[in-house]
Amino acid sequence: PMAWIQQVPTDEATGELEKIYTAAKGRSGDVAHIITVMSQRPRVLSTFMRFYVQLMKSETTLPSREKELLATVTSEVNGCFY
Repeated sequence: PMAWIQQVPTDEATGELEKIYTAAKGRSGDVAHIITVMSQRPRVLSTFMRFYVQLMKSETTLPSREKELLATVTSEVNGCFY
């Protein structure tokens, strides 16, 4: 079983967290659960999101779609929900 972590719902987000949620919705149309799990620490979440976007969305020899596929397969193999 997974640990329970209190999360800030998207309709209750304010300030920096609201900006992060809005940006996430702009990228994918929704706020992923992995983002809401970190919602209690907006500054940490903001740092994570900058890292994630740089890693996964920047132009490299491997297209973003393939990076996402590799991350998904790796999570599945490791039994990780995310």
